[in-house]
Amino acid sequence: MSHPIHQANENSPFGNLTRDEFYKKHQILHKQSFMLNKRNMKIFTQKWVPDSIAPTRLRGVVAMIHGYKTESTWIFELTAVAIAKLGFIVCSLDIQGHGYSEGLQGHIPKIQPVIDDCTKYFDYVKSEYPKLPSFLYGESLGGAIATLIVLKQKGSWNGLVLNGALCGISNKFKPVWPVEHFLPLAAFLAPNWRIVVSKPLKSKSYKEEWKRNLVSNNPNRRIHGKPPAATALEFTRICEVVRKRSHELELPLLIVHGEDDLVSDSNSAKMVYESSKSTDKTLKIFPGMWHMLIGEPKENVDLVFETIFSWLQDRADKIVAITTKTASTAY
Repeated sequence: MSHPIHQANENSPFGNLTRDEFYKKHQILHKQSFMLNKRNMKIFTQKWVPDSIAPTRLRGVVAMIHGYKTESTWIFELTAVAIAKLGFIVCSLDIQGHGYSEGLQGHIPKIQPVIDDCTKYFDYVKSEYPKLPSFLYGESLGGAIATLIVLKQKGSWNGLVLNGALCGISNKFKPVWPVEHFLPLAAFLAPNWRIVVSKPLKSKSYKEEWKRNLVSNNPNRRIHGKPPAATALEFTRICEVVRKRSHELELPLLIVHGEDDLVSDSNSAKMVYESSKSTDKTLKIFPGMWHMLIGEPKENVDLVFETIFSWLQDRADKIVAITTKTASTAY
């Protein structure tokens, strides 16, 4: 299936269509709302439902988590639409300080509240479809968050897809000495001080220039410049936690990563794969590709996302088949 990114242009992810026209064309029902979290912050949530597929033929639920400085709308929602068209209920949210959600722009001093927001919303959506298998999908920072959710909710998910997951920060992206050495002190004294990264994320993430322009043209893009010191320090801590606990992953696992990723080290993806105890795990390191795999030329995008789409369909269909067989045997 062709990814909807191919219908976009540098001004809009929907090409020459309005958002409503785009969803109508793809036969997707789109719902959005806000939920109030434990910190009385409004968190923006979304759900995509295939309109052309009967409820009895739905494959599963896919919960998606976006990366740092992105959001669940704009480019990210194109992948949500593509997955929904395969017969999945898809849900996502804007993590705090991103997109339409409240919070200081780009400031994530602790990841646990973000995990709590995700599990609250995802559990709600899953409860609406209790008989369907459920999968987590995370890009970049979202991949690390998805991994931490799986570790927190062991046995609650049927599969995990990591796309360019931030499981280890590339040496080419780490702050230069002595900033890295004094990062904990900087985070303590000036947690909002944006001192860390030397170049914009999109310049190292999206290979095609028109897609970098598309990112810049997002009217809801809130975060510009460098991440705050406390946020950068938390990123390093998250990577360390994933590294130490990746051996606890036992669910079906798909990892896709660009070999030339200058943000998240591809070796960290290999480490997670090798450490995982899953008996059903797949690792795809794509030569020459960058951090955001949707930012690649068309043929690369098709290669990557066909891998993801096929994996989700195969795992969901197997689970549904087993469930159906078990139910019929019971009668």
